[in-house]
Amino acid sequence: MNIFSTILVALSLTFDTFAVSVSSAIATPNRKFIGIIKFALVLAIFQGFMPIIGWYAGSRITQYVAGYDKIIAFVLLSGIGIKMIWEALKNDNKDKKVDFDNLLIIIMLAIATSIDALIVGFGFAFVDVNIWQAAMMIGISTFLVSILGTIIGKKASNLIGSKGEIVGGLVLIIIALKFLF
Repeated sequence: MNIFSTILVALSLTFDTFAVSVSSAIATPNRKFIGIIKFALVLAIFQGFMPIIGWYAGSRITQYVAGYDKIIAFVLLSGIGIKMIWEALKNDNKDKKVDFDNLLIIIMLAIATSIDALIVGFGFAFVDVNIWQAAMMIGISTFLVSILGTIIGKKASNLIGSKGEIVGGLVLIIIALKFLF
């Protein structure tokens, strides 16, 4: 597998993390710089390590995960999306929102968006690829695209206003539905 193909694979794996980054920034427009870096870094670490795990596991685990990968991603993303919408619509506690600086929330998003990278890693086990180089490209591109998504999401939040968390939750649910279909 040549470097150009590896770059294309890396970029194709960033679409979900881009959408999640936009969504989280719409819902949390005042996130501090360190929170943005932490968010992007966790997504990048998971996205970069999943192909390595998949590559090592090869075809042995594929049969166990393949039937459930889309369902796992759907449950995680839609659950967070529904929670975002629920919290935004609750009248009794307007201050409580999904905390995108919470490491557990970030890890759940990272797992959901990196399942496809795990599957790509399974495929890498059957082609000639430098898995370490590929994983590094995937991680770096995810980090950069996540930061870009956060910047775009912050700008969109100014246009959307106070309903940003509802919009962000809907975006996560749409991404979750994409996994099922």
